[in-house]
Amino acid sequence: MFQLLKTDSGSLARRGRLTTSHGTIETPQYMPVGTQATVKAVAPRDLDAMGTEIILGNTYHLFLRPGLEVFKKFGGLHKFMNWHKPILTDSGGFQVFSLPKLRKITDEGVEFRSHLDGSKFFLGPKESIAIQHALGSDIIMAFDECPPWPAEEGAVADAVKRTIQWGRSSLDHHRHLIATHESRPTAEQALFGIVQGSGFPNQRQECAEALVAMDFDGYAIGGVSVGEPEDEMYRAVESTVPHLPTQKVRYAMGLGQPHQLVELVARGVDIFDCVLPTRVARHATVYTRTGTVNLRGAQYRLDGAPLESGCGCYACQNFTRAYIRHLFKAGEILALVLVSLHNLHFYLELMRDIRDALDRDSFGTFRENFNRNYLSQKNPL
Repeated sequence: MFQLLKTDSGSLARRGRLTTSHGTIETPQYMPVGTQATVKAVAPRDLDAMGTEIILGNTYHLFLRPGLEVFKKFGGLHKFMNWHKPILTDSGGFQVFSLPKLRKITDEGVEFRSHLDGSKFFLGPKESIAIQHALGSDIIMAFDECPPWPAEEGAVADAVKRTIQWGRSSLDHHRHLIATHESRPTAEQALFGIVQGSGFPNQRQECAEALVAMDFDGYAIGGVSVGEPEDEMYRAVESTVPHLPTQKVRYAMGLGQPHQLVELVARGVDIFDCVLPTRVARHATVYTRTGTVNLRGAQYRLDGAPLESGCGCYACQNFTRAYIRHLFKAGEILALVLVSLHNLHFYLELMRDIRDALDRDSFGTFRENFNRNYLSQKNPL
């Protein structure tokens, strides 16, 4: 399902193509996050218009609300949300483990209480895979344990052991459901293993090697962007990538800021997801090639420029900073829509530019120029 097209001579950056049941994904690629079957404030029509190739949904949240009965009734997540391109769903593990006061871990899985109403549920590898089969996402994730940061190596080793064990159970149940001809909305679903290990290179190596031996369709780097400093995040990725097969896609989960995406492409990562473009948009923060802009500043009250000069997104082609600032000050929902559109367009355009640079054998120059311009701001987001 993954074709490696080209590698960069000056880094580990790769140019690839990922084929799924609902379409082809050019890599490196960014996935807008549609946690609850929607990318916040952005319609599927607009995602399609800006060139989105794949989005992410969340197993934990969709399992709790609206629930599997709804997805079975409507024929899966694609039909329910009227999105006909590829979808990746995570395993639900990260969300469960982010609720330490509401869950109990065993070797079989996690017993937890819903953050919505306190109802008790159990989620393990079999349950996670069954849910993702019902959702019909094109790429599904093995159930894993994501340790917090910081954590002692003993606790991380336990999480790695469970992640390996649950990876095997996830793969076995995935194959079992296929063999029994279990009805599902998407017949061909790729299953990715998730490498954990926090900041301990030996743990990451052990986890990666065990999962690679199981021959998953692709591999994710988990347990990053969980509060650790940026340099430790880079080291975690650097200690994982050498142990992953070159002919399979690599996915860094929950990352990242624009310059981090550029740097992680240089470290051999192919696909990313991140909530930042829409999250910061709701706080009037705009991404540009020279850093971020917060429209609530008084200096933008009479600013007739677009959010970013030269940007081809709908917001920049039609509205001024002054107008969108006014919308934020007035509490108008359109403000969130316009900045979300721009920020997502910015991320997708960044990835297109990276792919173009790789195609032209100029990624090193692109990387240097982008980082110099973006990081020139004193406090880039």
